[in-house]
Formats: sequence, structure tokens, C-alpha cells
Amino acid sequence: MAIIKIPPHSKDAEQSVLGAIMLDRDAIAEVAGFLRPEYFYDLANGLIYGAMQALFEERKPIDLVTIKEKLKEQKKLKDIGGVEYLSDLVNKVPTAAHVEEYGRIIKDHFAKRSLIKTAADMTDSAFDEARPLREVLDAAEQRIFAISQESLQRNFIPMKDILAASFDRLDELQKRGASGYRGIPTGFRDLDNLLAGMQDSNLLILASRPGIGKTAISLNIALHVASKEKMPVGIFSLEMSQEELGDRLLVTQADIDAWKLKTGRLEDEDFDKLQEAMGVLAEAPIFIDDTPGINIMEMRTKARRLQAEHGLKFLIVDYLQLIDAGRKFDNRVQEVSIVSQALKNIARELKIPVLALAQLSRAVESREKKIPQLSDLRESGSIEQDADVVMFLTRVDDDLAPKDTGKILTKMIIAKHRNGALGEFDFMFTGSKLRFNLVEGKRAS
Repeated sequence: MAIIKIPPHSKDAEQSVLGAIMLDRDAIAEVAGFLRPEYFYDLANGLIYGAMQALFEERKPIDLVTIKEKLKEQKKLKDIGGVEYLSDLVNKVPTAAHVEEYGRIIKDHFAKRSLIKTAADMTDSAFDEARPLREVLDAAEQRIFAISQESLQRNFIPMKDILAASFDRLDELQKRGASGYRGIPTGFRDLDNLLAGMQDSNLLILASRPGIGKTAISLNIALHVASKEKMPVGIFSLEMSQEELGDRLLVTQADIDAWKLKTGRLEDEDFDKLQEAMGVLAEAPIFIDDTPGINIMEMRTKARRLQAEHGLKFLIVDYLQLIDAGRKFDNRVQEVSIVSQALKNIARELKIPVLALAQLSRAVESREKKIPQLSDLRESGSIEQDADVVMFLTRVDDDLAPKDTGKILTKMIIAKHRNGALGEFDFMFTGSKLRFNLVEGKRAS
């Protein structure tokens, strides 16, 4: 004989929350922030809590009479068992002191019921031989992640709640003073002033022809975010190995010649600098994944896990056109478009800025003035459409740097900025040390 399992729930906790709110008019404030009507297992209890929420939002008292009238107005009084059931609730709990704990119990049981449903759906998907394994695994992890992040359902947010969050954010910026940015600073002051830092949920594209220094400047930014701002940074490196990236970060942090490190021709002073740099990097929350040819599903899964385990705040992808879309397409442009859309979705889901490096086509080299344009994004597809910010790196005639110094004047062009101004910045790139320095005061907008 099959054993029928009843889904996790607590009748006592549900009735105690409702009774506590009827006893103490302030009790609902303890649970309104996290408890929703759909979390209740008993439909009648969910309807009653929904009526209480409505009264709370209308700033009306919550008691036996007002709840009864609200349910009558909603034509749900009979559905909950009438006034008799409401009267019984008041006698279910002697005090409202533990209302938050009762609410947490209800929410935990709802999460368990959601997991049970997800597990059942996962089982059905696993039995579907037509579905690719990667698709099944990605869907499963996405749903589990949603439950763990308490975001099973994203509802419309009232404007008053958005404004309240904006006020808190602006208040925090004001406390930081003039140097505060709404987003994550890159470490380059003029660029940060234009962008207000790298914004959460934004996809930023940094594109150039090969050998201009886009990996180097992205590592400069990663070092600043991790070592100065103390924020965890994730790097997906599809072109370079983790050892090569590690050496590059060491060279930049130690401010020594990369050739010396590569050949081992280091002087005592270099060893001192390297030792100090290793100490800084050992404490910097930088995490590198150098899986070659990684597909976008694996990338999304690893980014979710990194955020859950280490609080990921900023993600770098080097570089976009090397990511595997996970399935075959009729043309390469369509495949790259799927990848760019997925990167934007990762930024939104994890609420972090994602900096994706990209290659420019050879078209830029065929023009008399080799100034990159948005149409030069190689296999562009929807890259331009999905990106919130598009930045180009290009070399310019070097009249500022003394000859034979190894310094190269490099221009950054902000070609797209969804929420702000465009502009140009000059950087001096020291190739031997893989370091970019902003030439301040040379911005043209």
C-alpha cells in the first residue's frame, strides 16, 4: 500500500501568525517584508493574510471587524469559513511576541514545497530523452538557485518601494562624499566620473583589435576592484591560462618588467617587489577559471556558484567570441548574439556588472582614420543592442610619450552609454609592466 506524504506545512504556525497580527496591530510590520499570501499552505489562511496586507498598505487598523469587512469587500468571507473562523484565530496564540519566528516557519515550509515540486519537474525532464543534458542541468540549477535566493517569483514592484531604495542609495552616496560612485570604481578617475562606476546589472563591452591591451586594462581594473575596493572578482579566461594571468597580475601589482619575470633575470629589488605583490594578491578576492571553450550554460552555473560561495560582485569575460553558445546555429552571427544576450542575463540575474572583452573586425584597419565604430564589433549580431556600455581601445599617434620609452598612447572611446554621456580618454600604456595610466585632463566628449 502506497504511503501518501503530506507536503511540509504548519497549521499552528499559520494560525499563530494570523492570531498574533489580530492581537497586536504592529505585529504585521515584523513579517510584511518577507511573508506573502502564497506562502500559506491553507488557502483560507492565505486569503486572510492577503486581507491583512491590504489593510496594512491602506494604513487601516487590523482587527476582527476590519478583516471581516475587507474579506466581504473581496467576496472571500465564505471562502475562509466565515466570521467564526476569524474569531477562533484570536484564541490560537496568547502573545504576538514570536510572530516573526512563526512567519519564518511558514516561509521555510513553502521553500521545501517548492523544492519538492522542482524535484518532480526535474525528474520528468530527466526522463525526456529529447532534451539535451546541458539544458536539463541548467534548468534544474536555475530553479534551485531561484529558491535559494528567495526569488521564485519576481512581481511588479510599486514605485514607492523603488523610490525608497533609491533614497537609501543616494543617502549612502552622499555619506561617501565627492569620491563616491553609484557603481563599482574602475580605478581610473575620469572614466569613473563619466560612468559613475560600473553599474550593477550592466553589460559592458571592451573591444579592440588584437594586441592593443584590452586584457591588460581589464586586469588593471580587476586589481583595483579586488585589492582597493575589497570586492570579489571573477575572471573567465578563454584565451590565456591561469598561470599566464597570474604572472600578468604579479607584474602589474609589483610594477616590474614582465620580460624579467618571464626569463628569471630578476634583481634583488625585483624580488622585494614581487614578495610584497604576492602578499597583496594573496589577500585579493580574485577567482580565475581558464576552462577553454567553456559554454555559456557552464559559465552561468559557475558564476552563480561563485556568488553563492564568495559573494561575487564583478565578472570579467575574456573574450566574448570564444564562448560556446552550447548548440549549433545556422551562422556565427546568430551564435554570438545568443552569447551576448546570455551575458546580459547573467548581469541582471546576479545583479553585478559584467565586463566582456571582444574582438573588432579588420574593417577598422582599412579606413584612413582607424577609429573604431560600433559596426566594427566582430560578428556583432546583438552585442551593440545588449550592451549598456561599449568601449573601444585604439592606438593613436604618440606625440606625448618620449621615444624609446616603451610607453604607448592609447585612446579609449565610449561609443555607447545607455544611461549617460559619451566621451574619449587617453591612456599611457607601459607594455613592459602591463600597466595603464590615465592621461588626466585629455577627455573629449
